[in-house]
Amino acid sequence: MPKRAFAVVAHPDDIEFMMAGTLILLRRAGYELHYMTVANGSCGSMVEDASTIARIRRQESMDAAGLLDAVYHESLCDDLEIFYDKLTLQRLGSVMREVAPNIILTHPPHDYMEDHMNTCRLTLTAAFALGVPNFATQPPHPPVDGPVTIYHALPYGLRDPLGRSVSPGMYVDVTEVLEVKRVALAMHRSQKEWLDATQGIDSYLNHMEEMTREVGRMSGRFAYAEGWTQHLHLGYGPPGADPLAEALGEKLLSP
Repeated sequence: MPKRAFAVVAHPDDIEFMMAGTLILLRRAGYELHYMTVANGSCGSMVEDASTIARIRRQESMDAAGLLDAVYHESLCDDLEIFYDKLTLQRLGSVMREVAPNIILTHPPHDYMEDHMNTCRLTLTAAFALGVPNFATQPPHPPVDGPVTIYHALPYGLRDPLGRSVSPGMYVDVTEVLEVKRVALAMHRSQKEWLDATQGIDSYLNHMEEMTREVGRMSGRFAYAEGWTQHLHLGYGPPGADPLAEALGEKLLSP
């Protein structure tokens, strides 16, 4: 059975902004990739209605997942409605058991918006419950055995919700795959106008590159990098396990 990496984020384009480079490198290292946005992008337009933009963004996400050679998993709810509640947890838990990942990539516990932080919480609990037989998922899926290691991306904007700069626990060199990461983000064509209007970003592609360059500068070694912090192993796997480092070798720097 191939090793599997599961990227679980809040919205379409979150993967491409903060973690696509690492996913590409994991795919090259032999990992099977899985791709999920918990919300469907329904609030990502100043022009289209919710159902129309959700349909557009679903296709954009599927296109990006295809470029990354990742298995696409359907969203669970609308934007701004990612809540840490029983049904959402049960539904994500079912997908988590279906994938049975070795590595999970997700948001940090502290980020600039609640959808990101609630996705992180849901992901942590769904991963914790992978092998718990008395946790019922929707739809039902039997528990799965085996360790899983969770890595948190940097917050969008590289700052916590109070505006303080953050530093990762490890850096992944994505210099050689930056162009593929850029092409994957460009699949989300509907977001250029939205981000320009709501967040003052002149170019979402250039903004991604600027953040990735800044993380590379923080590493002191790489031109472009993505930052990660490993979650505590308790409840998930053995101490000392670091499959991301094992897979990426010299592409990963732990200060």
